[in-house]
Amino acid sequence: MNMPILGIGTDIVEVERIRRIVEKNPGFAERVFTRSELEYCLPKSARYLHLAARFAAKEAVAKSLGSSFSWHEVEIINNVKGKPEVVLHRRAKEAANGAVVHISLSHTRNYACAVAVVEAKE
Repeated sequence: MNMPILGIGTDIVEVERIRRIVEKNPGFAERVFTRSELEYCLPKSARYLHLAARFAAKEAVAKSLGSSFSWHEVEIINNVKGKPEVVLHRRAKEAANGAVVHISLSHTRNYACAVAVVEAKE
């Protein structure tokens, strides 16, 4: 059974922009990313690429839900198979109203992008 699409959102981010911001202002990372997001991204050699993808994902999710949220209310995790998933907290969870938010991340050396799709639940 097909469930209706309630919203879509997309965002693209320059990886270099995220690198410059984080290196200039280390507190930025803690303000924008959750502990689990930082634990996933920071140990990686391409940490800024992963941070940029999650930044784009948070923006795409907000666009797909039609509202803005505090950064920590939208969290991007990876499931056991490595697939990115959206975890919503507080106001973002309320805005979704039980709908499922799907996320797709992609990147090149210079850019990271994300697409979010909000699908009504049965």
